Amino acid sequence: MTTLTTPIYHTPPRSDWDQLCQRVTIAQASLDDQVRPILQAVRQEGDAALVRFSQQFDQAPQDFNFVVSAETLAQAQHHIAPALRQAIDQALANIRTFHQSQLSETKPVEIAQGLSCWRKAVAIDKVGFYIPGGTAPLFSTVLMLGVPAQIAGCQEIVLCTPPDKQGNIHPAILYAAHQVGIRQVFKVGGAQAIAAMGYGTQTVPKVYKIFGPGNQYVTAAKMLLAQEGIAIDMPAGPSELLVIADQTANPAFIAADLLSQAEHGIDSQVVLLTTSSSLAEQVLQALQSQLSTLPRQAIAEKALANSRLVVLASLTECMEFSNLYAPEHLIIATADPLPLAEKVRNAGSVFLGHYAPESAGDYASGTNHVLPTNAYAKAFSGVSLDSFYKKITFQQLSREGLQHIAQAVETMASAENLEAHRRAVSIRLQSVS
Repeated sequence: MTTLTTPIYHTPPRSDWDQLCQRVTIAQASLDDQVRPILQAVRQEGDAALVRFSQQFDQAPQDFNFVVSAETLAQAQHHIAPALRQAIDQALANIRTFHQSQLSETKPVEIAQGLSCWRKAVAIDKVGFYIPGGTAPLFSTVLMLGVPAQIAGCQEIVLCTPPDKQGNIHPAILYAAHQVGIRQVFKVGGAQAIAAMGYGTQTVPKVYKIFGPGNQYVTAAKMLLAQEGIAIDMPAGPSELLVIADQTANPAFIAADLLSQAEHGIDSQVVLLTTSSSLAEQVLQALQSQLSTLPRQAIAEKALANSRLVVLASLTECMEFSNLYAPEHLIIATADPLPLAEKVRNAGSVFLGHYAPESAGDYASGTNHVLPTNAYAKAFSGVSLDSFYKKITFQQLSREGLQHIAQAVETMASAENLEAHRRAVSIRLQSVS
C-alpha cells in the first residue's frame, strides 16, 4: 500500500498562507496556446472539426455521429436501473423546490408623481450546457443546469458531453436531460464543445451563454470565448473542498469528505483546517485506510499529493485562511458551526455540521453544485435562477414626471458637455401638448 504524501503544516505563519492557498494549475499561456487552435478549427470547419477532435481526444469510432436522436433520449429510461431513475427524480424535485423559491415578483417603484421605474427578469433565449463525462459522467450537473433553465423559461437549450470510445454517452445523462426538457444533445466534449456552442456549427446551434464545469482546458476555452463577448456562467474548473474542523469532528467523516472531492480528478484539491494536531493525524490515517478501498484510488491519490492539512491556532484563524483560499465547497464541521458560518465571506457553497457532507449538495439537497473554483468565489456566485435571466430596467414618465427631474438632468448634461442630452429634456417641456 502506497504511503500518502499529503503534508501536515503546523501553525504556519501568515506570510506562508498565500503559498498554501495555491492551486495546481497549468500555466495560463500554455493552456491558451493549446486551446486557441481548437477554437479556430471549430469556427472554420464546423462539424468536421468536431468529429475529428472526438476521434483524436476521445477515441470515438470512425463512423462517429455526434447527434443524439430523439428516440435515444426517450429510450434512455430503459437503460438505467429503476433505483437510479427514482434517485434522479427525487433530486430533480428538490432542486426545483429550491430554485423556484428564488422567483421574485416585479414591483414598479414610484420615484415621483408620474415617474415609475421597474426591473423585469427575462430569460436568456439560448443557453448551452457542458456536462463532463470522461472518467465520471456527471448527470447530476444536467439537473443543476436544466432545472433553473426550465423554471426561467429559456427557449432553446443545447447540451454537449463527451462520448466514450464506443461513441456513446451514459444513459443517465440522457435520462436527466429528457426529464428537464432538453432535446438538443450532442456527443462532443472538451474545448471543441465550448467552441461549437459559442460559434455554432452546421449542426450545433450557437447559444448566448455557456454553462457548466470542466477541466482546465474547458475553462480556458470558456474564458477565451468570454473575451470575444460570449457570456459564460463563471470560471468553473477542477473541483476543490476545504474543511474547517474542531476536536469534536469525526476523522472518518472528514477523510470521506476529502476523498469525495479528491476522486474527481488528479487536478482536484482538498484542504483541512483544524485547531487539533491530533485530529489532523487521525484524518491522515483515515485517508490512508479509506483510499485503499476506493475504485478511483489512483486518481484520488494524485489529488491528495497536491492537497494539504493545516493546523492553526484558532477557529478564527481557520476562517480567515478559508476566506483567503475562497473554496468552491466549504464544510464547517465544528460543535457550533452557525457563528462561524456568519464569518464566511468567500465560498461557493457551505455545509454546516457533522452530518452535512459535500456530496449532499452535489446531488440532492437542492442547492446548485455548479460553483466558482480557483478562488473565483471572491467575486463570483454559483449558478442560480438569476444566472438564466437578463434583468431589464424600465421607466415610464409623464410630463409631470419629467418635470420632477428635468433640472437635474439638464444641469448634469450641460456639465458633461452633452448638449443633445439636455435638449432631449428641454424640447419636451417647451412643447405645447
